[in-house]
Formats: sequence, structure tokens, C-alpha cells
Amino acid sequence: MSTTPSTASLIDLAARGQLPLHQHMDQATMEWISDNRPDLPQATQPTLRPLSQGLLTRSGLPTLWLADPRLYTSLHGVRHAMRTAALAAVLAEANGLDDADTTTVILAAAVHDCQRRNDKDDRGHGARAAIWLAANADTVWGHFGLTATPRRIVQAATSIRLHDVPYEAFTADDRTDHARAARITDVLKAADALDRYRLPKLKWWPDARYVREPAFDQLRGLSFDLVLVSERAYLAGASGTAAVRYALAEKGLV
Repeated sequence: MSTTPSTASLIDLAARGQLPLHQHMDQATMEWISDNRPDLPQATQPTLRPLSQGLLTRSGLPTLWLADPRLYTSLHGVRHAMRTAALAAVLAEANGLDDADTTTVILAAAVHDCQRRNDKDDRGHGARAAIWLAANADTVWGHFGLTATPRRIVQAATSIRLHDVPYEAFTADDRTDHARAARITDVLKAADALDRYRLPKLKWWPDARYVREPAFDQLRGLSFDLVLVSERAYLAGASGTAAVRYALAEKGLV
């Protein structure tokens, strides 16, 4: 079965070890997430520079960019991509990234999962997305109203390739590549990890041990709220992009 059965919630399927290849949020799982809110710091109200705000308004991907269009509305689809881009923008501010690096990491975050084939442990999806980005750079940068440059393409593609490779599993080549785009890669990996509150097992939720980001814990409250608000809006009938834009507006990010 490639999609979630209408009679089963993700939380029930996860408990039974029967999650399907394509996983879509449901009301029971959403309520479970809400009921299991950790003891988090109060969500901060970060201020983003106008550049970042403008990029986030364009962060909804076209469905055609996805390797499998069934994933557009799934747990690794457009809502995850947009929230990851927003969290990358906030982390870029926290780390003092300049406009060029901030732009690069927001674009990378928006497309980092676009070549996934399913919502399970799809190993290698980062490498596939990096290759796709390099081949479609003009289209991607153009979607954001920008012009691609070779250096930024390499940095974005590197961070995307490494986002699903644990630091402890880095090869010598991975470490060399990471050194060329360290700040962008570290921000993308942390932003991706912060959005894990959408997943239907507590052990899969954000864990600072797997990232290299000092501001990680400070943003847990914000990341939880973005999941809660946007997923509830989506289940209430908003489109995926509209649901996330609503959550971003509520948090003053756009």
C-alpha cells in the first residue's frame, strides 16, 4: 500500500511499525502531536530581514519539481519544505549570515527533499536532489527572482547532498565538501531537524545531539508552533502553501 489507509492514523501505524511509503497528516496524529508538546522555551518572535521574507513568500515549490508528485502533500512535501526554509532563515539571522549565504541556504532548504521517492528512510535522496538542483539551477533561482552563480550552486548542492548524511558518517570526501560550505550545511541540517515535530514517534523528534547549531534549542518552541499551526490549517482545508504562509504570518516571519 503506497498511501495511508483512510481508517488508520499515522500514530497508530507508527506504533505497529506499518507506516506506508507515502504518509499524510491526519487529525488523530495532529491531536497526538499537540497533546505531547514538550516542555519547550516560549517561542521567540524573530525578525527577518526583508530579503528573507521575500524569499519565504516564494518558497512553495511547483509540484513538477518533485520526483514523485504524491509526496507534494505528504510529510516530506511542500509544507515541510516551506517550514524548513523559514527555520533556515531564522538560523541564518542567529548566525549572522550575510545576504548571499542567507539566500543560498533558504533556496537549499526549499528544495532539499524534492527528489525523495517516499516518506520512509529514502537513503540517497540528498544526493539525488543535489544533482537535480545543479541541472535545474537557472529554473530554481529564477523561481525566487534571482540569478544563479556557479559558487552558490555548488554551495547549495553540497548542503543538500549532506543534509541526510549524519556527521559521524561523513567520509573524507564529505568532510572536504563540508568545509567548503560549512555554515550553510550546518544551518540546513539544523533547520531540517527542527521540523521533525511533524513525525509520529517521539523518538524521531528534534535532538540537538545530531546537529551543530548553538541556537537549536532556542528555536524548538517556534518550530513546534509552526508545525501545529500549519498542519491544523492544512487539515482544515487550506492548501499546503497557504497553510504554511498562515503560520509564518502568525509568527511574524513574513
